[in-house]
Parts: sequence; C-alpha cells; structure tokens
Amino acid sequence: MKKSILALPLVAPLCLVSAPVWAEETAGAISSDDITVTGLPLPDADDAYSTITIELDEDQRIENALRTIPGLQQFRRSDARSANPTSQGITIRGLGGNASSRALLLLDGVPQADPFGGWVAWPGYDALALSSARVTRGGGSGTEGSGAIAGTIELFSKDVGNLIELGAAYGSRNSVDADLLFGRELGQGQLTISANYARGDGFTPIIESQRGDVDRQAEYEQAGIAVRYVAPLTDNTELQANVRAFTDDRERGFAFSENHNDGADASIRLVNRSDTGWQWSALGYVQIRNFDVSFGGVAADRNSVSRVFEQFNVPSTGLGARFEVRPPVGENVELRIGGDWRRTEGETNENFFFLDDDTPRRSRNAGGSTATYGAFVEASLQATEALTLTGGGRIDFWTIDDGFRKEIELINPFPGSVRTDAQFDNRDGTEFTARGGFAFDATDELTLRGAAYLGWRLPTLNELFRPFRVGPDATAADELLEPERVKGAELGLDWNSDSVSIGITAFYNELDDSVANVTLDNGPGLFPGVGFVSGAGVFRQRQNLDSIESKGIEIDAEFDLGNLVKDLSARAAYSYVDAEVNASGEAAAVDGLRPAQIPEHNASASLRWEQESGTGASVSLRYIGNQFEDDQNSRRLSDAFTVDGRVGFAVNDRLLVEGRVENLFDARVEAAISSSNIIERAFPRTFWIGLRTKIE
Repeated sequence: MKKSILALPLVAPLCLVSAPVWAEETAGAISSDDITVTGLPLPDADDAYSTITIELDEDQRIENALRTIPGLQQFRRSDARSANPTSQGITIRGLGGNASSRALLLLDGVPQADPFGGWVAWPGYDALALSSARVTRGGGSGTEGSGAIAGTIELFSKDVGNLIELGAAYGSRNSVDADLLFGRELGQGQLTISANYARGDGFTPIIESQRGDVDRQAEYEQAGIAVRYVAPLTDNTELQANVRAFTDDRERGFAFSENHNDGADASIRLVNRSDTGWQWSALGYVQIRNFDVSFGGVAADRNSVSRVFEQFNVPSTGLGARFEVRPPVGENVELRIGGDWRRTEGETNENFFFLDDDTPRRSRNAGGSTATYGAFVEASLQATEALTLTGGGRIDFWTIDDGFRKEIELINPFPGSVRTDAQFDNRDGTEFTARGGFAFDATDELTLRGAAYLGWRLPTLNELFRPFRVGPDATAADELLEPERVKGAELGLDWNSDSVSIGITAFYNELDDSVANVTLDNGPGLFPGVGFVSGAGVFRQRQNLDSIESKGIEIDAEFDLGNLVKDLSARAAYSYVDAEVNASGEAAAVDGLRPAQIPEHNASASLRWEQESGTGASVSLRYIGNQFEDDQNSRRLSDAFTVDGRVGFAVNDRLLVEGRVENLFDARVEAAISSSNIIERAFPRTFWIGLRTKIE
C-alpha cells in the first residue's frame, strides 16, 4: 500500500495524546433554529419540503452519521474503510441504480461530487470541523443547482473560537483514529485548522466459508487537513476562505486490488447578511482529484489471482461559481435571484488484458468535459400568519465537449497500433425546471406541508466515456446518454411540542431517462466496447432506462426524555420505498424489476444520555432490508440488523475517556455478490478505546 503523504505531519501533534478517543456513531436530530449557517439565512421556502438536521460529532465518520437517516444511502453498504471509492455515490428515496450520486452534496455551498465520476471521497470530510448536516429529501433542481434530483445534503462548518482539541482512539485489528482541531481568533477574523489520520489492518471482506489462499485483510490508511479563515469586511459582509487536502489508500482484500485517491479543494465566498437591505452571496471554487486503482482476477477456487486491469492515472478538475441576491421586497415576501456555473474535465488512463501481472496487452485513454450554466428565481410569500407559499423556477444550459476514447496495442506483433480512436460529437441542451409548495400551521404544534418539483442531472464523464470491469463482468460506456429528469410530489406533516417532534412524509418520484447498467448478454464472447468476457461473466452497457418510479413514506421522531432522566433523549426513523424500473427495447428484461441496491425497508433508532461534560452513554440500532445486487434481481443481498454503542467518562473538564463498539453482534452486512455468488461483507464488530482532551 502507498504511504500517505500527509501521515507524518498529522501524527506528530496527535502523539501528544497518550491514548485516543472513539467516535460516537449516534447523531441526534436538531432544530433548524440551532444550525450555524455559513451562508445566507435559511430560506422560508424550505418549510414546504422534507428536511432533517443532525449534529456531527468531532470524531465520527461523516458517511456513517448520514446513514442514520433512513432513505439516504450509498451505492454499497460498506463504508470508506473497505469499499471501492468509485462505488460511493449517494442517493435518497430509492433513486439509485448506479454509483453516481443523485443527491447533491454541498460543503458550505460548494458541490462535492467527484468531477470525473460523481461519487464522494468520504475520508476527506473526517478532517473537517463540521457542526451539522442538513438533508432535504426531494426538492428537485431548485436554487442549489442541477444534480439534486433525489435531494440535497448540506454540510456546515463549525464556529470554533479559541480552542485546541486533540483526540485519538485505538481499535480492533490495530486500528487508529486521530484528529486535531485548532481555533484562534486573529484580529477580527477566525482561523480554524483541522486534521485527521486513520489507519487499520482491516478485515477480510469475503465471508469466511468462501475464502481461499488469495483472501486477506483489506488494510486502509487515510489522512486530511483543512484550513478555514473567516473575517468581517464590513458590519454585514463576511469573507470565507477554505483550503483542504486529503489522501486515501485502501485495498479490497487480495493482491492487485489497491486504490489510491488524492484531492485538494479551495473556495472563497463573500456573504452579506444585512438585516434591512439587500442580502447577497458570491462563491467561487476549484476541485482537484486524482485516483488510481488496480483490479485482480481471482480464480474460481480463490487460490490464485492475477492482475487484469489498472487505472494508473485518473486526473480531473471541477471549477464553479455561484451568486445569489435577496432584495428587500416586503416584510412578508422573500425573493431569491441567482445563477451558477460548473465545469468538469477529466480523463482515465488504463492498462488492461494483462499477459502476466506486469505486462498489459492494451491501454486506453478516455475522457472529455461537461459544463452547466444556470439561473434561478424563487419567491416565498407569508400569505397569512399560518400559511407560507413558495414557488420558483430555473433554466440550465448544458454542454458535453471533447469526448474521446482511444485504445492501442502495447505488445508485439503490432505495438503502438491503434485499435480505437473515437472522437465524439459535442452536444448541448437546455433544461427548464421548477418547484413549489406550501406550509400551513394548523395549530401551534402541527404543520401541514406539500410540494411538487422537477429536477435534472447530467451524466458524468465516467458514465459517458469509460467502460469498466468488476470481476468477470464488463460494462460498456455510452457517449449518447441523455440527462436524467425527475418529477415528484410529496405531502407531509410535522408535529413539534416541548418534548416530541414527529415528521411524516409521503412521496412519489419518477426519474425519466435514468442511467443504469443494463445486462445485455452472458459470456463467453467478444462484445463491443469491452472486448472478451469469460463464461463466468456478463456483458452490460450504461443506458437510459424509460424511468424509475419510486413512492413511499418517511417517518422521523425525536423525543426529549429529560422529564424521566436528565439529559436523556431518543430518536427513531423509518422509510419505506417501493421502487420499480420501467424499461423497453434492449433493457426490456428489467421492466417491472426493482432498481439495483435499493432496499424496501430502512429503519434506525437511538437512545442517548449525555451530560454537558461529555460523560454519557448511547446505543443505536439500524435495520437495512434486503436489496438486489444486480439489475436483473437475480442476486439478493440479505437484510441486516446492527447495534452500535458508546460510553464516555469525563475525568475533568479537559479530559474525556471514551469507548465504543461498532456492529456489536457482528452481524453479516452483505455489501456485494459477484456473478459467481461470492459474498462480500461490510465492517465487522470493532471495539475502540481512547481519550480526548480540550483546551479553551
């Protein structure tokens, strides 16, 4: 495994702590009034949509905190310690089917999806000083931009003040988690530096009964650092500057399965929060990503493995800008006007058809660029003291440019000969979307709400131009993919009293032209775009399905049990998703089936007792219903029930001792099933013990 370039400078300050802390898995829901918003104030329009906000603890994995929200999921059940990075797209409400994100992830207003593939580099967020995550389920392509066809997830930075915090934890299988948070007021501004380091020997992903000589522990090593500076320019205007970098090494549990992912981001934002005049914000950002990955072909008896494919260099860049103004148009009216621009470019450099572990027969270079330009307007009206109405629309212009795919021979008898040299036509189009809704306060405690919306997503460079293989299965790209378009509606109610908060939402979504990996044939044979597929594999191509219909219900409940036991709270949540594929033509075989990787039932619950000092305990439960690995619903991933726990004891006001357990009963959480029925599992039972110290 490659060594993290950030590891040494991060470990040095963390060694000041003799033993470290464990990260609490349980995230508690909080009121929107408690959010530290880094941009403009939360809009009145959001009252009409299904939203939930959770606290983010300093030492918890962000992706696992988000998993406590039923209906929100990644393509795979495994997390960033063992999953392939390219499988970690995020979606909501059953609008899945491939690994690209269909929910828009934002960090202080900046889109976070990988510029090349649309997945999310989750280890890069564990270094950040984050306060909360706010999830809007559904909502379409509103003011935040295209890509939010399933919803929007907003991450907010924390207001740190003068603080030094160090934590570290030691866990099962020689695992280490460590983090640093440093905050200082500089002049009238605030400087925050945060860093993290994580490594572990890992576990063996393949279930024990199917392992062979090639199977081994999947080790990982990840690190990141972030710097944020916020300073007032005037009484109402604030400058926010952010820079972060991360590195991520992991393997998949056998030789030739290494993954390496590096990234660096920078953004600058101006925010004006005038109480009486114009409010506005302006944002510019850059994303830089590069990853490489190797794939090994494992023999049927799992006693030998050989290299079959490697992406040795996949550079990509994302550039973007966004502005918004809120003019003072009346005490009961909120008007938002703005626009956004995003450009992505990237390419993949690959070797494949290896004659031995080091001698590829062919190489491939493929990629291109995309751009979107959008403008929006949205208004909210406080029609009466109890009724809020909202509506808006946006127009987006998109382009797909400079697409290419080139394949050459690398060995005799024709080294350097070109097998494929395709230059794809540039394409462009225009998308019109809109959304609207209402929120009605029927009583002091009960609010009724409803919304309808349209949204869209442009296919990623990865979907358009890059074929890929997983084990013996091969999937061809499709440079003619059309944008995905969603239409949806929802009705809900929210009950809020002093001790109980309950939200219930019923929804319907139809995702037209949904991109999916469609099975077209079985091996053995030669197939266009991928070449030879063995008899153990299948041939697929990315295609636009007619649609995916998804309907269901979401329930969220929060209980303050302080009247029973001081500082005690509970949370429960559940989602039911009935999703179905509508398909014709070459994809007719999947018509009426369930989209891949979408469970029907998803539930979570937690009980938490925590004092202000940090002393406390919590337990969290999560249930994931069964789901299908493939588009033909022939491989079923079993349901799973997991239990996590945490205890903490504050020795004094500066030192906290903690312990936790992940997957207490070592449930088998199936993450993947190959075409030869080899089962891969997610993280097993893991114990942690550690310390955390804080100096203010």
